[in-house]
Amino acid sequence: MSAGEQYLRSHLPMTVVSALIVVAIVFVAWDRWRRGALIFGSAALVAAAFRLCLPTVQVGLLAVRSKPFDVAALTALGSAIVFLAATINTLGVN
Repeated sequence: MSAGEQYLRSHLPMTVVSALIVVAIVFVAWDRWRRGALIFGSAALVAAAFRLCLPTVQVGLLAVRSKPFDVAALTALGSAIVFLAATINTLGVN
């Protein structure tokens, strides 16, 4: 495997998570805060899945602490955000 392929493979998970966060920010900027929050929470859950399934060398910047801590923290954060966004009454706002 070439150095370029190794570089791309090690940064792909962080790129996917970053793209989801950018999409969430766009939705929030368009006053679609519930959809943005759902996508943001989903980004945290995707990051947790990457951290759980991939070796540390391949997750790049998603590896902050130990694997169990990262997975638990990202899962708790993502689940809480998705739960709150899904259960809050919109009062006519999307």
